[in-house]
Amino acid sequence: MKFDLHTHHDRCGHAEGKIRDYIEAAIANGLQFIGISDHSPFLASEVNQLNPAIAMANSELPEYVAEVLHLKEQYRGKIEVLLGIESDFFPEHAELYRGIYAKYPFDYIIGSVHVSNGKHIFDKTRWDNVEEQQLKQEAETYLGLIQASAKSGMFDILGHIDAIKGFCPAISQHLSPLLEQTLQVIGSSGTAIEVNTSGKFKASGGWHPSTDILERAAYHNVAVTFGSDSHVPERVGDEWETVRETLKQLGFKEWTFFRERKRHHIPL
Repeated sequence: MKFDLHTHHDRCGHAEGKIRDYIEAAIANGLQFIGISDHSPFLASEVNQLNPAIAMANSELPEYVAEVLHLKEQYRGKIEVLLGIESDFFPEHAELYRGIYAKYPFDYIIGSVHVSNGKHIFDKTRWDNVEEQQLKQEAETYLGLIQASAKSGMFDILGHIDAIKGFCPAISQHLSPLLEQTLQVIGSSGTAIEVNTSGKFKASGGWHPSTDILERAAYHNVAVTFGSDSHVPERVGDEWETVRETLKQLGFKEWTFFRERKRHHIPL
């Protein structure tokens, strides 16, 4: 069973193509399941579209859900289309987000930390002239948010759990001492992590998380799933087979997908 649970489209303002384009790409690449998981709006904002280059407008959420559900029916028998969303995690707004998501029939929700210490993790300028002690503090804050997102019970999948290193590879040495505890928290929460193959487009390279983290995730019985994090249709399913073989070598026996917020296991 071939699947991809992390895809975006033009509604978020920084991806190319319509939802249908990603579904068609999935069919062409031999996938049996395709998850649509565009960026959630900034639901706590009084501005309808707080940042058009990052996420859809608040008013577009119902339209997004309706479109995915329509396409789910249209492609029934050809491929299973899963309704997902990639949600930011803001602890102070967790209950607001939780209540809004409960109104919709999501198959799964990806929880991703994109904002830490008030700045986007992919804002390259945040690392200008940063000192070692600050890097340590940034690592602690970021992984604290990852742990809190796992404990919140809001999410089925945690997205790119080491992505803060994307444009600051040097922070990895400060993440490492905290990752064992973080993986223990994730494992005990029952939340899955994704193997996200988009890291190769960042300065750090490789996958999110890296293979050494995945090895420890296997030890802590953390469930894994797959997401290309594709922002162009051509990347749907990118490196799926390589990820599958690597997970087998690291000791994983299965990976998971979600339907109606319930986990389903697929042997590797």
